[in-house]
Parts: sequence; C-alpha cells; structure tokens
Amino acid sequence: MPHIALVTCRPAPDVGVDRDLPVLARALGEAGAEVRVEVWDDDRVDWDAFDLVLIRSTWDYSRRPAEFLAWTERVPRLANPAGVVRWNADKRYLGDLAAAGVPVVPTRYLAPGDTAGLPEDHEYVIKPASGAGARYAARYTPDEHATAVRQLARMHAEGLTAMVQPYVRGVDSEGERALLYFGGELMHASRKGAVLAPGTPYDEKKVAHPGLEPWRTTLEEAATARRALAAVPGGDRVLYARVDLVTGDDGTSRVMELELVEPNLFLWLHPDSLPRVVGAVLRAADR
Repeated sequence: MPHIALVTCRPAPDVGVDRDLPVLARALGEAGAEVRVEVWDDDRVDWDAFDLVLIRSTWDYSRRPAEFLAWTERVPRLANPAGVVRWNADKRYLGDLAAAGVPVVPTRYLAPGDTAGLPEDHEYVIKPASGAGARYAARYTPDEHATAVRQLARMHAEGLTAMVQPYVRGVDSEGERALLYFGGELMHASRKGAVLAPGTPYDEKKVAHPGLEPWRTTLEEAATARRALAAVPGGDRVLYARVDLVTGDDGTSRVMELELVEPNLFLWLHPDSLPRVVGAVLRAADR
C-alpha cells in the first residue's frame, strides 16, 4: 500500500480553496493508497514516511519563496522534484523557454533598482516574477504611466522583481487555454476569460479563473505545449504540468505560463480525468 502525502497550505482569507484536494484524496484512497493531506510548513510532519509527496495547493509559497524552496530541498520523493520547482518558481523561466525556441509572450524583467522604461505605444501588463492568483497584476495603457510607476515602486519596495509584457489582445476574444499533463499524458484542457480588466487596481483581489469551461485542444496548441515541456530542465522527472496558452497577434499559440509547482488541476470540471490522474500518481509512488 503506497503512502502518499498531498501537500497544501494553511487556510487564510487571501488563499483560495482547493476544490480538487478532497476529490483526489478520496480517489487515491479508494485505489488502495494511504493518503494524508499535509501542510508544507508543518514541522511535525515526517516527510520520510511517504512513498510520494505530491505538491498540490501550496498557494502561499510566493509570499515566502525562500522558505518554501528550502523545504523542497529537504523533502525526499517530492513531485515535482525540487530542482524543477526552483526553476519554475521564478517566471524568468520564460526567458529560458524563449532561448530554446518556444513561442512565449515577450517579457522584460525589472528588478529593484532598475529603470522602469515602460512601453509608450501599446497596452501592457505588469506582474511579479514570483506570484499567484493575479496578485499584483494590472493592465495599463501608455497614458497610465504614473500609476504603473507607483505599482513598480510598491513591488520593488517589497523586494519583488516585476515582469512587463505586452497585453495579448487575443485574451479578450479567445481567452487563455490551460492544458493539463500528468505522467506526460494530456489529461484535459480548460479555457478561461480575461482576468485583467482595464482600470482594475493592481492590489485589488481578482477572480483568477473567470468563466472557466472545458476546452478541446487543437493540434497546434498541443504541439506548442509539447515544445515547452521538452525545454524544461530535468523534464523527464516532471509528474504534472499545466501549460497556459494565449493567441498572439500572429494567430499562433504562445506560452503565457508553465505551471510546474502548484497548478489548479480543475478535476471538478473534468471528472473523467480523475482515474488517469490517480493511475499516474500511483505509478510515481511505486517507483
């Protein structure tokens, strides 16, 4: 009987509820595993006691990244592995993907002390290089320069590196598509609407997945996702991945984010995927 830990975080007012966690725990138990739901920063947990420690909804980690990454280094049999998590926890990985020829949303990074140099001829987005749930993300036009600079100052004062990306207009018409992989196999895909409405303050809480619905993946989207996964350092050890795609101005898919740390699985929207996800987790625990 495999012993599996599903890892989450402590409840908090600004942390969402993982709707998939009880569903996955119950399904794994029914399949013969002994399952415990554990909090990643609970010092009482003996992580050595598990055949697999599966990161699920550690959705507070971006506020304490150094502590979280140190925890990943201490945990044996972690999925995804610590090296993959460390690489993916900072969205500078988009630069690595671009260097490998993967089509991504063009991105500049502004660390504390860097000169802003914000776009003057197109709409753009500012968000943190380490963040989740659209926290500190906002959409600006060139005439909102002063407000954008104030956001950068706030982020830099908190030690955050900012990302600056052109606003991808295809999001407004075609949304974002999220392709979920487990054990290298495409489980399902979902589509959501635009998260960043014009004029929404960067520090206002946002709906992270508006209008979420099932999506039928195109061959072109699947090919882009495979290129992204093939470029992951240590990608042969990746158990789960979510590839978030948008449509660029040229009509082709571009990677918005590659989620290898704690992506929503959306199993509640795709219940038919649950048996295959359970099978992939059990195989990983048996290695």
